[in-house]
Amino acid sequence: MKQPISIKAGLLLAASAWLFSGAPALAVKDAGHSKDYRTFHANGQIDFGRIGDSYDADLSMYLAGNQFMVMKELIQDFQKHHPDIKRIFVETIPPGQILKGQLLKQGSIEGQKIAMNPDLYASVNLGHLKKLKAKGRMDKYMIYTHNKLELMVARGNPKGIKGPKDLARDDLVQSHPNPLTEGIFKFYGAEMLKDLGLYEKVTGNAQCKSCWAVPGKTWFTQRHHRETPQRIEEGKADVGIVWTTEIAHAKATGRHIEGVPIPAPYNKQDKVGYAIGMLKDGRQPGNAQVFLDYLASANAQSIYAKYGFVSASADELALKPIP
Repeated sequence: MKQPISIKAGLLLAASAWLFSGAPALAVKDAGHSKDYRTFHANGQIDFGRIGDSYDADLSMYLAGNQFMVMKELIQDFQKHHPDIKRIFVETIPPGQILKGQLLKQGSIEGQKIAMNPDLYASVNLGHLKKLKAKGRMDKYMIYTHNKLELMVARGNPKGIKGPKDLARDDLVQSHPNPLTEGIFKFYGAEMLKDLGLYEKVTGNAQCKSCWAVPGKTWFTQRHHRETPQRIEEGKADVGIVWTTEIAHAKATGRHIEGVPIPAPYNKQDKVGYAIGMLKDGRQPGNAQVFLDYLASANAQSIYAKYGFVSASADELALKPIP
């Protein structure tokens, strides 16, 4: 039996879960969210959580979080070819959270203000970039890779989950991305559940994060790619909607999970495109353009493919006006 937590220890545990100003405390131990803020140096050094680097790095990028596993190899390969770009700040969190909480207003991470004008911003929803265009802050974009939905389960699939229709089962505890800031659910996972006629049953029509959408049955995460595998490994969840690339990464790093494929068209593989654009008020437009050129290279595309992403076409990789 677990020992009861003292009031002081409980308060410390809750406080440690506060990542964003005003965010609710998580009921789980730290899922490693601080690792989503990295500064890459040309000499190979990587610093974590140096939020101030967003103001003066040689290149600053705020990217959809589900590509976090690609960043080390990608950025180090880029810097190998461009050693003059010595310091690169990369944030990988939900793109809706970036747009609403950092680009359109002043945001803070662990009490530190983060720059409102990164050089590059990427999302799984072109609509986010359209909002920046409407503000006069971005005018061109390109699609640089693709992904698809999959179900994450514990290693060995002890609950015998066969596909997305099983999300209707009453014996499953689920962990899904929240509908407020995580594009994977807001634009794709929710649509899949609606296609299957399961949205209300699975979500209770809740609109929240770090919360029980359906008490004891469906948890909405703050960042699913951190929390869902942890909740499954800790026995707090049986299944969660994630990107297929997150399952590939988790298996490659020895985590006790595996995936259950979601068949097309429910996996949304024909809709999920990662869109990136340069902010017109960014500090390093030259370096931003160099990185966009690199993203379209065979090197960058092969690195993304190595992690389970689907390569973009030559036409998609060409910069074009935001519609």
